[in-house]
Amino acid sequence: MNWLWTSSDLLAAMNGRPVGNLPEGITGISIDSRTIGNGEAFFAIRGDRVDGHDYAGIALANGAALLVVSEAKLPALGRLIAPMIVVDDVLEAMIRLGCAARDRSAAKIIAVTGSVGKTTTKEMLRHMLSPLGRVHASVASFNNHWGVPLTLARMPETTDYGVFEIGMNHAGEIRPLTRMVRPHVAVVTSIAAAHLGNFASLDDIAAAKAEIFEGVVNGGHAVINRDSAQYELLEKAAATAGVSHVHFFGANPKSEFRLAEFAGGAEGSVLWAGVGGRTLEIAIGAPGRHIAENALAAIAAATLAGADTDRVAASLATMQPEKGRGLRHRLRMGAGYMTLIDESYNANPASMRAAITLLRDAEPSPGGRRIAILGDMLEMGEHSAAVHARRIAILGDMLEMGEHSAAVHAALARPIVDAGIADVWLTGTEMAHLRDALPSEVSVVHRDLVSDLTAYALGAVAAGDVVMVKSSKSTGCAKIVQALLDAHPHDEAGKREA
Repeated sequence: MNWLWTSSDLLAAMNGRPVGNLPEGITGISIDSRTIGNGEAFFAIRGDRVDGHDYAGIALANGAALLVVSEAKLPALGRLIAPMIVVDDVLEAMIRLGCAARDRSAAKIIAVTGSVGKTTTKEMLRHMLSPLGRVHASVASFNNHWGVPLTLARMPETTDYGVFEIGMNHAGEIRPLTRMVRPHVAVVTSIAAAHLGNFASLDDIAAAKAEIFEGVVNGGHAVINRDSAQYELLEKAAATAGVSHVHFFGANPKSEFRLAEFAGGAEGSVLWAGVGGRTLEIAIGAPGRHIAENALAAIAAATLAGADTDRVAASLATMQPEKGRGLRHRLRMGAGYMTLIDESYNANPASMRAAITLLRDAEPSPGGRRIAILGDMLEMGEHSAAVHARRIAILGDMLEMGEHSAAVHAALARPIVDAGIADVWLTGTEMAHLRDALPSEVSVVHRDLVSDLTAYALGAVAAGDVVMVKSSKSTGCAKIVQALLDAHPHDEAGKREA
């Protein structure tokens, strides 16, 4: 049996105490009692809202081979009879296990952060490197204080390439995570107005993102967006952290991985990239210039991790957008069809503008409309109160948020008008500011509740339309996407999500 971890290695790595008859080993690690697989270990982590110890019995019923629990919680488990490893603190034990996984691994490790594009770049790297070896990458956006050590602890010893996404909401959060991951290559995709409620400026955001360089191994590489206004700050931070090799990507002529030319299409795009004195023509199976920029960052990281540049670039032709991140659906409506673009996973000013450009480039059928369904942008900060309490400079757009986020949402009016989008349907209190900023020639619908806009959209979409839904995940606008999918079958010529 190929164990992810033997029980003896678990005990040693976590400094745990065995209770009961432990299995020889485990096949995986889970912190979710609902989805745990047979033979996996359940780590009873205490979160902000729930305590995993309360779900230990469910985890066992669903196939858990053993439980990792806190010494302090052991009495509360009562008469539960199960193999257990008892530790001082479950999250700290998982961190120790993650560090042990990194210590035993000979894989090339890539870490990715950035205000926008880090998950897409991570998924591109997973896709590009998979034909070249065994790839282990973060699931979804497991990029925080529990997601990173969990991803590390799940990394098989036989991994050839490890790809980790590292995120943050506050300064100082990336530092301990990158020191766990110890990447050979660290990428900063972009610096943009995200999580502004916790930072005074984009330079402060860049400084927090630059913490990723502090974990880079000796002789490792930093990959920086040369088109970013903060590139010098990032370059200096990489040098201060002792990174041996600093590389740039972007359209700037001084970029080592250069975006020489871009041709966008409704379903895909072509990138001409200058790499190592050559110009590569690269087909990408997803539309949008922002996707091409992410692809360039991924090509740089994969190349610096030792992968063949031509092979990883060629693989991008089969790259497809993910659910909530640009996935397209072609849905039947009578004798015609509509196109639905799902961008409902997240939204900040930079990603919202990229999505508007994506809709601009989409082609409706004759008589169809380009319809933007937009929800509040909440990635600017964890709590609106924190945002409202300070004045924030958005350097790239020469905006100030002021006491409210009104200006940031209202500022979307200009790119919408420039893109020629004539139908805009909005939901949420913050999007009311955009409603008021749009000119009269734009047809605007606003509903406070997602449920009300969902009902409106179901009755108002028509054959030929291209509909894009873009919002922060927590607004619930994904329900609009699901309602449209439930109401209209996929067209045979269209793409269906896996």
